[in-house]
Amino acid sequence: MNREVSLTKRVQTSKGLRYCPAVTSKNGRIKPDVVLIDGKEEQHTEGAYYISWYVGRKLIRLSVGKDAADASARRLCKEAELAAINNGEVPEVPNGSQNGHRSLAVAVTGFLEETKLTKKPKTLAAYSTALKYFQESCPKIYLEDLERKDLLKFSAFLRDEKGQAPRSCWNKFSNVMSFLKAHGIRGLVGKNDWPRVEEEPEVYSNEDLKQFFAACDSEEHLWFDFLLKTAMREQELMHTSWSDINFGHSSVFVRYKPEYGFSPKTYRERQIPIPKKLTQELKEFKSKSDKTCALVFPTAGCRPKLNFLDCCKVIAKRAGLAPANWWLHKFRATAATRMLQKGIDLKSVQRFLGHKDIESTMRYLAAQQNDVLQKRVEEVW
Repeated sequence: MNREVSLTKRVQTSKGLRYCPAVTSKNGRIKPDVVLIDGKEEQHTEGAYYISWYVGRKLIRLSVGKDAADASARRLCKEAELAAINNGEVPEVPNGSQNGHRSLAVAVTGFLEETKLTKKPKTLAAYSTALKYFQESCPKIYLEDLERKDLLKFSAFLRDEKGQAPRSCWNKFSNVMSFLKAHGIRGLVGKNDWPRVEEEPEVYSNEDLKQFFAACDSEEHLWFDFLLKTAMREQELMHTSWSDINFGHSSVFVRYKPEYGFSPKTYRERQIPIPKKLTQELKEFKSKSDKTCALVFPTAGCRPKLNFLDCCKVIAKRAGLAPANWWLHKFRATAATRMLQKGIDLKSVQRFLGHKDIESTMRYLAAQQNDVLQKRVEEVW
């Protein structure tokens, strides 16, 4: 990223509207309304000042108003920010906050530092990526300069330039909105401005699951059978301990694991009933496992296994399935849909999944209702 920031003014010339360099006096201050045109100084009261810089080969140009002193201050601020970023340092605003405005870069840095202290590493990573993308899409210097158009551009940037899936677009947009809310900025966008996301969750068909499991070895089969039949989230699967499994009652608990820095989503512990056949398979697996390791599915070094998603895609490819269509949360959606199809009531499924509100669980009703409708159509014809 280029550290140099230029200051120009867009004025009317004999050749039409042009961005002309602002003129600096001997004491380093910008001469108000004076620009350089074809090597000569000219007075132009019309038009606004712009700062510009390059990101790679892309020119970024930002309007900074009509006041010469404020425009100069914004140029210095942006130069300091770019220099700090290039040096791997925390950006600082020269001489503190400029004209009562808050630097976007400084606000992001502070927000992420606070997030690191109060949230899980996965949450920090999600916020970091979302805010990095937001700063790539938005050249604004100050929080107070942000407007609805910047959020709409960010949404399009995620979709078109980053190639994000609808759910990923929504999640990153939501993270940026949380950041803005934390800084007292609300009401920039309406409900219809948020990225669109598919309402119906995707599930695996019986045929796909049969093909997938046929390509698994015995241990892989147990990993993903456990994931499917418990409807656990990835982090919950990674941190399941033998002490969480009640072999007598065929159930598994989702609990805090302070030794690993793990806590359930929304801090809700829960008990999940599991089939007796799975319980028996777990019992046999335990008898062959390392007795000194508390985790059910650990790494060789008895640490939480981090690559279940990679393993899932490798198996899908081995099975002749499209790896892009296989991800861990889809097992959870499949389990939820099947439970509803088999007549388990909505409240029980909500507790089973660990959802905070019933609306989250109701998303899985659509697939179940479509299945029922399809069967009735078949009966008609």
